[in-house]
Amino acid sequence: MITFEDFKKIELRVAKVLTAEKVEGSEKLVRLEVDCGEESKRQIVAGIGAQYTPEELVGKEIVIVANLAPRTLMGLESQGMLLAASGDAGPVLLVPENPVGPGAEVR
Repeated sequence: MITFEDFKKIELRVAKVLTAEKVEGSEKLVRLEVDCGEESKRQIVAGIGAQYTPEELVGKEIVIVANLAPRTLMGLESQGMLLAASGDAGPVLLVPENPVGPGAEVR
């Protein structure tokens, strides 16, 4: 178990997907460019390509962990992690019920 103080360190934000494309050489990875309310855009690499096409991701608001240390996947730096539930058929994105805008804090 983690303490509430540890949980408060996790920065969850809403991000809007600006672009999405399959990662060449991978069946599951998708490279997303997202707006999370900061000056510059972020790149997130996620293993959701078997459940979502790039076309259906563009324009969608998603929830990300914004203060996670970058990680390299197949040569691409991922600057955050999107949140998804484990469904029977694979990951299911967690999305706001109504539009809230890039950068909105999730608490």
